[in-house]
Amino acid sequence: MSSLHYLQLSGSPYELGVQLGQFGAAAFHNHLLPSPAWAELSQWRNTDAIRSMQHLVQNDFPLIWQEISGLAQGLEIPVEDTFIWNSRGDLWAMAPDSCSSVLQCQPQPRITHNEDGDPGFYGHCAVIEFNPANGPRFCSFVYPGSIAGHTFAVNEHHLVMTVNNIRALFTLPGIPRMVLCRAILNCHTVTEAVTLLRSQPRSGAFNLNLADADGAIHSVEFNQAAVSDVAITAPYFHANHAIHPEMRNYPQIITGSSGYRQIQGEHWVTNQSKVNALAILGDSSHPRFPIYRRETDDTDNENTIATADFHYTPSGLEWAVYDEPLQDPVFRFKGLSRL
Repeated sequence: MSSLHYLQLSGSPYELGVQLGQFGAAAFHNHLLPSPAWAELSQWRNTDAIRSMQHLVQNDFPLIWQEISGLAQGLEIPVEDTFIWNSRGDLWAMAPDSCSSVLQCQPQPRITHNEDGDPGFYGHCAVIEFNPANGPRFCSFVYPGSIAGHTFAVNEHHLVMTVNNIRALFTLPGIPRMVLCRAILNCHTVTEAVTLLRSQPRSGAFNLNLADADGAIHSVEFNQAAVSDVAITAPYFHANHAIHPEMRNYPQIITGSSGYRQIQGEHWVTNQSKVNALAILGDSSHPRFPIYRRETDDTDNENTIATADFHYTPSGLEWAVYDEPLQDPVFRFKGLSRL
């Protein structure tokens, strides 16, 4: 039996949020609320930083604020707490988010991605098809208690996005990075997505791997100070720290796992005559810092929860989701249609 759920949700932004909260409520209450991560983030309640960030989202992204408000209703927790959880990487560099991605541009764009996160959420996550009353349809991997978009996703325009954590230090209040990712799911192209990022007062940092139906495939890194946009022209690997020349010297935490995964991934994509992205993301050979992470003693306390493989073909976008990248997929899609 698959560890992943599949859901279809529709309605207004608030209604989508309520349904999303109801899906994740049990895992959120049973696992997250008693956790050290929640205790760490709770110190941000009633702070000027949170009030400032909420105000920015309410003004600039009112429909996403409605989703967050509905999410709080579905989770049965205060909206401020829901907002804090969805700002976790902006507030705390060691929030439990991770991931690895392999990008290829030939013969067509392809993005393959390990979604690494809190092991306590394994078995409680979903691939969800969203049919909003306002905005394009999209599919996204979702964690309990989180809005869509900050993991791996694709919208009806065939804009693909996978997201890797960057543990930025000394962030400033701004639009939370997860809100920006949700907003990108309303875009048509990579260019439009990058323009959106550059137009906003950003808070935390992320690496976004973006591809679109026009054939663009880019690695984008952003933090509160800058947005770096790199067109991919050769096989490429990205773990969980900023590696673009423009970005890598900003203050950040590079964990042992992220550093070693980057070394291993770069070796694989440089030395394979034909890159096998699923084999790279399924590699668990390193005794302490494997790329594929299911160890109970993972050094960052994170595990690979799912793997996604997005492949643009002459007949359109095809993609699959795996519980384990070296086994058969649990879901297959063409565009947004599940096969």
